[in-house]
Amino acid sequence: MITLSNVSKTFGDQTLFEGATLQFNPGERYGIVGANGCGKSTLLKILAGEETASDGDVTRPRRSTLGVLKQDHFQYENERILDVVMMGNVRLWEAMHEKEQILARAEDHFDGDRYAELEDLILQHGGYTLESRAGEILEGLGIPSEAHEEPLSTLSGGFKLRVLLAQVLASEPDILLLDEPTNHLDIISIRWLERFLEEFAGAALLVSHDHRFLDNVATMIVDVDYQMVKAYPGNYQAFMKRKVEDRERKEKEIAKREGQIAEQKAFVERFRAKATKARQAQSKLKAIDRIEIEELPQSTRRYPHFRFKQTRPSGRQVLDVDGLSKAYDDNQVLENVSLSVNRGERVAIIGPNGIGKSTLLKVVMGEVEADAGTVKWGYETHPGYVAQDHTEQLGHDAATLEGWLANVAPGESIGFVRGHLGAVLFSGDEADKKVGALSGGEAARLIFAREVIRQPNVLLLDEPTNHLDLEAIESLVKGLLAYDGTLVFVSHDRWFVGELATRIIEITPEGINDFPGSYREYLEKCGDDHLDAQAVLQKAREKKRDGKPEKKKRTNAEQAEARRERKQWSEKLESITRELQQAESRLDTINERFVDPKFYEKTPNDERTALEAEHRSLSEKVTTLMQQWEVAETKLGELPEA
Repeated sequence: MITLSNVSKTFGDQTLFEGATLQFNPGERYGIVGANGCGKSTLLKILAGEETASDGDVTRPRRSTLGVLKQDHFQYENERILDVVMMGNVRLWEAMHEKEQILARAEDHFDGDRYAELEDLILQHGGYTLESRAGEILEGLGIPSEAHEEPLSTLSGGFKLRVLLAQVLASEPDILLLDEPTNHLDIISIRWLERFLEEFAGAALLVSHDHRFLDNVATMIVDVDYQMVKAYPGNYQAFMKRKVEDRERKEKEIAKREGQIAEQKAFVERFRAKATKARQAQSKLKAIDRIEIEELPQSTRRYPHFRFKQTRPSGRQVLDVDGLSKAYDDNQVLENVSLSVNRGERVAIIGPNGIGKSTLLKVVMGEVEADAGTVKWGYETHPGYVAQDHTEQLGHDAATLEGWLANVAPGESIGFVRGHLGAVLFSGDEADKKVGALSGGEAARLIFAREVIRQPNVLLLDEPTNHLDLEAIESLVKGLLAYDGTLVFVSHDRWFVGELATRIIEITPEGINDFPGSYREYLEKCGDDHLDAQAVLQKAREKKRDGKPEKKKRTNAEQAEARRERKQWSEKLESITRELQQAESRLDTINERFVDPKFYEKTPNDERTALEAEHRSLSEKVTTLMQQWEVAETKLGELPEA
């Protein structure tokens, strides 16, 4: 467990929170929520020991381990991806590395006692299965096995952060501290992470702006608001209901006491001058002084207002895409994509990262040229586009917010511009803030303000919830539900998709699945397994092994040839299996001798050196035989039945 005792944090005259007293227990998953800038990430840093509290104490068991998600992938650029993940388990990784160093120096000097200690530690903590566990985590997070041997530098920025997340999960800590772990994950990977966390035995503390993730994972919600840190049992929905009820109860109690004071004051004012009532009036005054009214602090949560409208409706058919293909060098991201969008639809485009969702929007908007196919906009369509990378659309860093937005609305008054800035939470002197100094969430709000002014009749949004806090996401949903134009959006946020979509277009490696209906109806049709990374991987393996198209009836000669080939591969598989068993058996025998505490005392140097060389040779042989076994087993599975 980890405990906060009367913890406070201030920066100058700004108080983030004070008097925080909480205990985080194993087996619980804590969703940490609050407005941007309220202190959520600071709280995690205090728990991780990366920042000190202004007051109070943080305690945790001396031998407990922390798993903290960091963003420092640059130090691992030249490391093998699997090694980066295994490095998360520092104790095991260092033991395995030291063991290799001892073996490398064995001809000059062999420290048998230390080698035996390391071998025992590695065996006790599952060191020989660490690589396979790391591989499973990487696959669950959407990084295929063929990439695991490559250096980290071969991945894009988002996938590098997935590797760092895998590193934390593979470390098997007692306490997990994850700040926005679903950023850069697609829907399938988020679902896998949820399953992982559900089975995690320690305490998990998660900062997230993903409603569905918090609903599915959290067993407690830690709310950072009103300069306090308070825990609520249940998931995010339960927390929201409870918080509203608590606030309403306090407001009613305050209103009741204010009513009592008003009554007492009215009595005093009425009868103060009358001698017969003077004593009673004085008693009422004392009663007023005894009534205490709790001053409710103001919430740090602020909700922007997005009032999207269209200047005029478009024609019935808004967009027609036919035979669209696009590749970046050897990477084919879109192939023969065809779809059409009609007026008033709210179309969600979903699919794994790297499948071409963002590229599709860029091609449609004319920002990227397709290799093949056509894009046709319908009659009187005026599209608005919000890119995933806001820097593409913000332009000049030196411009002020007021100046930047005024360029979108030429001829309009400063009051008009400032009114639209205020609607998205930029008030007063904030209008003079430089565009280049905006945070990700602030930049997103500014770009949405631009679209409110432009009034397009088609909105294309690429991951619009990235960088927004929960309050801004809820406001965006409210604004888009009221929008009477056409909406096409890419998102990995399942709550956002569920609230808005009237049609789902899923892009897969096999093509497009076009489902006319809500996200809930889509899930009912395809099943939750569709969003379970482990189930997807298993289905892919089964398809590879069992998915054979129906073949025409074969001749007797063809059947005889099939029997002969199956027999050859069966015999080869049996031979490899026998050889593999013999090699593994011999390895087990050598390992048993190695872990004998007296092995290095009673074994001559020549024999010891020979055993070590045999161990290395057998390990390489087992790896080679396993590869041959997989080839033979795959080939046998592909052959038709005789």
